[in-house]
Amino acid sequence: MLKYSEEHQWVRKYSDNCYEIGISAYGAEELGELNFIELPKPESRLQAGEPLCVVESVKAASDLLSPLTGTVTEVNILLESNPALINESPEQKGWICRCKDVDPQEFETLMSSEEYQRYIK
Repeated sequence: MLKYSEEHQWVRKYSDNCYEIGISAYGAEELGELNFIELPKPESRLQAGEPLCVVESVKAASDLLSPLTGTVTEVNILLESNPALINESPEQKGWICRCKDVDPQEFETLMSSEEYQRYIK
């Protein structure tokens, strides 16, 4: 089950207190084709509402904001050589990072898929 932030990031809980973060399909479409991503560093601390990573597209460079507070455990290294994977498979293969030490309540405050669909209309 995906949950969404107002900044068009998605979050998926994939095991006990471990979460995966990426860009929503809508957000990826709005950014345009990505040609560069600066991934967060493993073991770095994310803060909700603070920069998660930097992406560059044919349109512009943008800071993506983290939807959660937590510690990065893994990054999707496939994005370093193929950032367009986010455009091709934004909510599956195009995940950005995984994190732990997340407050489950913070996850619960994110929008459900239905709420997000209403938000982007």
